[in-house]
Amino acid sequence: MLLSAVLVLIASLIVAYLSAQISMGFGRDVRRDVFTAVERFSARELNQFGAPSLITRNTNDVQQVQMVLFTGLTMMISAPITGVGALIMAVKTNVQMSWILVVVIPITSLIIWLLLRRIVPLFRLMQIRIDRINLVLREQISGIRVIRAFVRTEREESRFNDANTDLLDNTLKVTRTFSVMFPILGLILNLSSVAVIWIGAYLIGDGSMSIGNLTAFLAYLMQILSSVMMAVMMSLMIPRAATSAERIQEVLRTNTSVVESPDPVTTQDSTGLIEFRDVEFRYPGAQDPVLENISFTAERGKITAIVGSTGSGKTTLLNLITRLIDVSSGSILIDGVDLREQSLEKLWQKIGLVPQRAFLFGTTIAENLRYGDADATNEQLWHALEIAQAKDFVLELPDQLETVISQGGTNLSGGQRQRISIARALVKKASIYLLDDSFSALDYSTDANLRVALEPELAQSTVIIVGQRISSIMHADQILVLDEARVVGVGTHVELMETCQTYKEIVLSQLSPQEAS
Repeated sequence: MLLSAVLVLIASLIVAYLSAQISMGFGRDVRRDVFTAVERFSARELNQFGAPSLITRNTNDVQQVQMVLFTGLTMMISAPITGVGALIMAVKTNVQMSWILVVVIPITSLIIWLLLRRIVPLFRLMQIRIDRINLVLREQISGIRVIRAFVRTEREESRFNDANTDLLDNTLKVTRTFSVMFPILGLILNLSSVAVIWIGAYLIGDGSMSIGNLTAFLAYLMQILSSVMMAVMMSLMIPRAATSAERIQEVLRTNTSVVESPDPVTTQDSTGLIEFRDVEFRYPGAQDPVLENISFTAERGKITAIVGSTGSGKTTLLNLITRLIDVSSGSILIDGVDLREQSLEKLWQKIGLVPQRAFLFGTTIAENLRYGDADATNEQLWHALEIAQAKDFVLELPDQLETVISQGGTNLSGGQRQRISIARALVKKASIYLLDDSFSALDYSTDANLRVALEPELAQSTVIIVGQRISSIMHADQILVLDEARVVGVGTHVELMETCQTYKEIVLSQLSPQEAS
């Protein structure tokens, strides 16, 4: 018996080790697959799920599934084996008392089923509540300056408390349900033991059962009910893990609306020529298009500017070029080939993007710049910073290129973030540059110097600039005026001042007639 106990101990340690290896490896693989799936999502799918929910699904949800897998490998496999074995031995020990098991096991199973039926919807709601907390917390951390500037700290605290209280209330409902389960199961266990002893006493009295068999039957009953208790322990985790698994599968099974061609066409030379042919884009189910009948050509060595009122579709137009979203109808050609027929990676290699929100990663300035070109030398980085009018302030930083930027670049001003974003795009040396309102945070002097420095640097590239500041785009070779999803004017500044009333109104709202002429 001692040897058997030692062997069981060793086997338990091995099982625990292997279970940990399997469950942790499973969690790693699922997180990788979810991350890979999200990386392939277009802007449409990202908006559908939302960043807080995607973060929860790849952290908390994966952890729930991982925990139930570990517990299942260590407990759930052994519990049925022990329970079935004890059941067989109990019947062999005394058939007459086996009717107790016939009554106890169905009653216990029914109680567990009824309780789980109530708990599963609560676990689904719990994950939604966790998503909500992540959303509120993320907004409060990102918007801390705005919150303090508008003295809304108490309101945000109240907002977080509401989300936190909702999660608390939901969790308490789950906990109260389980608090009912354990006393009921304990009562069944104790009543079963009393019944065995009571009936066993009569059987011993008439000589049809020995005391040893009674003790053995009682031990088998304890093993059976212990297995049931283990199943109950698992039932604490399985509903929530099942909900989490559904949420993970929802991400993995969602197909991106931007599908790469199985047989992509490779262009010989990257001339940077961009052609829009009757392009329309509308969101699924939307009544009105975001862009409609857009046709124009952007050529190498020329600057195309896009201007229009807020919501006219300027950023959406750039997103179509980078294939963050796909056109609803019409086509966009780069180097004479439809975007949808090109490899996504090859397409992105041609484009240097400066997004509307100048996002920087939480690493050094040098590493941020090398997102444009991983092999760029320090001399190339400094050259890009000089063109982007960022060299002077970087030189003043304690560690210069090795200065660590906080996540999102919050330790830099808006203008500094924009200039580093422009420098990052310049390091790439792309054939196409897309600048989405990239000068808005710059003062007029820096804006002017930057445009002068960019002109020779981008002379061999196709440049598309989205701008609200007329002084930044009035010298472009071609200006597109968007209004209510349509192009209402195309031409130079001088031509549009004479032919396009919408453009003229935008210009005169910012410049005097003398400056505009």
